[in-house]
Amino acid sequence: MMRSLACWFVPLLVVGSTAASETSVADVYKRVKTSVVVVETMQREVDPVVGVNLVSVGGLGSGVLISDDGQVLTAAHVVQTADSIVVRFMSGEQISARVVSSVPGADLALLQLERGPSVAQVARVGDSDRVEVGDQIFVVGAPFGISHSLTVGHISARRLENSALGGVERTELLQTDAAINQGNSGGPMFNISGEVVGIVSYILSQGGGFEGLGFVVTSNMARRLLLEERSVWSGLQGRILEGELARIFNIPQSRALLVEAVATNSPARRLGLWPGSVRAEIAGVEMILGGDVILEVLGISLEDEEAAEKTRQSLRQLRPGDEIRVKVFRGGEIVELSSQVSSGPQTGGAADGS
Repeated sequence: MMRSLACWFVPLLVVGSTAASETSVADVYKRVKTSVVVVETMQREVDPVVGVNLVSVGGLGSGVLISDDGQVLTAAHVVQTADSIVVRFMSGEQISARVVSSVPGADLALLQLERGPSVAQVARVGDSDRVEVGDQIFVVGAPFGISHSLTVGHISARRLENSALGGVERTELLQTDAAINQGNSGGPMFNISGEVVGIVSYILSQGGGFEGLGFVVTSNMARRLLLEERSVWSGLQGRILEGELARIFNIPQSRALLVEAVATNSPARRLGLWPGSVRAEIAGVEMILGGDVILEVLGISLEDEEAAEKTRQSLRQLRPGDEIRVKVFRGGEIVELSSQVSSGPQTGGAADGS
């Protein structure tokens, strides 16, 4: 699954002969290829053809195995609202998975397989701070469903910006000219030593295809948010409303989060959040309307510039039996929703949606 955005870099450095470089990439690819996986999902979405009614839709992305016990890094937009997730390895083995940590604003997610794979290499997560503009890299994934496809390129730039996926997260990005297409999302970017230095997020494109502008979230950001902090999976997909959109929706504050989709058996669903039901385009932005607009989480207003970080920290501190409180704008009224943290895993959801 790849989000192609309406318009919103040729090798830069080659050391040695072309044959030597190709041999080097080929050797590294042989070492790491079995760590790369295809992520297949099923979820309920508003019908993309008629614009209303929920239908079951299959999704496709990529990922990378980073531990012997079955942890897989991928992109949040691939799995965030999935009702079921299956991870397929190069050997053909398929294993169910669940989301255990996710940060949609940074487009990062961590999956846990229900068991470890029989035959697969574990990839090493590298230090993305050591990556420099001009470094050769390669991306492996499943563009258009064609699994374990390799593309080679270079680091074109480093970026630190607000997420292009509708969040408020300040995201560390590596820009690359390695070809990235639909299905590459969530797949790994490797350095020439075979270490994962980024997770593929999105492309900028006028025509929908790759035009030399690909972006990956750095491995250090993935390590911090998913492995060290273990950010909570909510199971909701939303869009920030601010500026003109906030005025159009007539919400009672300057920034809020429109709930567009909610995964089955997710914390968001148990809380009682309403997802959207109608596709529409407003002020040039395609979105799903009809869902709740979140104003406040655990007493933290989304108007706060540090709301994303404060909310993530507060959710991580919750324990079984604690109460989750969310204030939403629903039908022109402010409504407070609450639920208790269950005794089960708070950073995951059943792979089969049950």
